[in-house]
Amino acid sequence: MKYILGKKLEMTQVWQGEKVVAVTKVQTGACVITQVKSETTDGYKAVQVGFGERKAKNIKKPQIGHNKGLGNFAKVKEFRIETDSIDGLKRGDTISLESFAIGDNIQITATSKGKGFQGVVKRHGFHGSKKTHGNKDQERMPGAAGATGPAHVFKGTKGGGRMGNDQVTVKNLEVIEIDFENNIIYVKGAVPGARNGLVMISGAGELKVTSVAEVVDEKLEVRSEKVEDKSEKAEDKSEKKEELETPEQVEKEVIEAKEKVDEKKSETV
Repeated sequence: MKYILGKKLEMTQVWQGEKVVAVTKVQTGACVITQVKSETTDGYKAVQVGFGERKAKNIKKPQIGHNKGLGNFAKVKEFRIETDSIDGLKRGDTISLESFAIGDNIQITATSKGKGFQGVVKRHGFHGSKKTHGNKDQERMPGAAGATGPAHVFKGTKGGGRMGNDQVTVKNLEVIEIDFENNIIYVKGAVPGARNGLVMISGAGELKVTSVAEVVDEKLEVRSEKVEDKSEKAEDKSEKKEELETPEQVEKEVIEAKEKVDEKKSETV
């Protein structure tokens, strides 16, 4: 099983030969494993993943302590693991976008758009009453709520109420294109949620992870490159200073220029 967190951006279209495919752009990024849960310690297998960044002052102290040394994550989510092994995963490992490929069949879990308080026609698809003479103001009414004998409305009876803002999982979505440079996945199908909403992407396949040691090595390489650049810039500056003329040479050039001007004046006279 492979999985990653992302942020829903917007819809666009992608050309495939002579056909145009409507897709949704999902922004992914560095997803760091913050905790690996096992059946012995937690009663179930799961991998906790952190995504995004936020200011430390906006995070509660227990969460800061839980993610100490990993980063200040904006979102933390869990992926339940049913059959796959979690032996090779460790705290601090980074999930790579290279786990996914074009043509993958995936499922996305997100929070659907909130619609507020809605009636039965929009919420449950009721047909409504006939729009005929004598049927005043009853076109979108729910109708009877049940028999008079029980003297109460049974639980689960369909009626008006809050709609949306629920966890929704959509399956059989297809990966059309992947932009590895900008960490963007182009998904064909109905991706739930509003713009900038968090989405949980999962599918069948091998999960590719960058270990903690590899991440540390990359950071050390970047730091060494920066140090080398600074030293090269310092050497260039010192060379330029050496190339600059001394005060004596400048005085010589000034005297020579004055002599040339005097010679020209004497010639004109």
